[in-house]
Order: sequence, then structure tokens, then C-alpha cells
Amino acid sequence: MVSIPSDLRYTKDHEWARREEDGSVRVGVTEYAVAQLGDVTLVDLPKAGADVGAHARFGDIESVKTVSELFAPLAGKIVEVNGELEDRPELVNEDPYGAGWMVVIAPSAAGDWDALLDAAGYEAHLAALEG
Repeated sequence: MVSIPSDLRYTKDHEWARREEDGSVRVGVTEYAVAQLGDVTLVDLPKAGADVGAHARFGDIESVKTVSELFAPLAGKIVEVNGELEDRPELVNEDPYGAGWMVVIAPSAAGDWDALLDAAGYEAHLAALEG
């Protein structure tokens, strides 16, 4: 069973979101997504300052198996990008909820957070996918 931290929010596209003390939101992909992808070989992220829409594509993640799009869990401005992933994309595999984070977004719509799945909702979503 994959880890689903209870302090995060989730999308049905397998991104996680963590609200930071300053109100910004740190974003990455879930352990479930990592398990589906296999060994991550490249993470293509936007530059800080880019605007993103809720559930809009903000980058790509490439693995030995496939290339997948990354989707923003909420609308806002990207204020920080994890530059370490450029040289060490394997951090996504090693620590998806920690060092493998991807971007930090300054949200522009407060309601976007409430629309995300909590841990129980995400777990139910995964159970439905697994049939």
C-alpha cells in the first residue's frame, strides 16, 4: 500500500499539495504516481513567475516507462521551482513528499484548496481505480 500523508490535499491526477505557513502551496506527485511511472529520468518544470490555472498543465515528468503531464492543483503564480530536480530527477522516486517536490504556487483563488481531495478522498479514488 502506498503512503497517503493525512496533512496533504490531492488531485485525481495524483499531485499532492501542502499549504505552507505563508499561504503558498508546495506541489509534487504522489507515491502512487511514482509507482506507476517507475524510475524518473527527467522533470520539466516552468520558470518561477509563470501563471498556472487550476488543473492546467504546468510541466512534464519522464520515466523509463512513459512521459506524463503535470497538472497544477490550484490556480496562481509559481513562486519557486525545485531546481535540484534538473540534475537529480531521482529525488522524485526517493522522496516524493519531501525533497522530490516540484513547485511552490502562490494561490490566486482561495476556493481551489477546498476543492482538492483530503487523504480519505484520495484513498477512495485509488481504491476505485484499482477496482
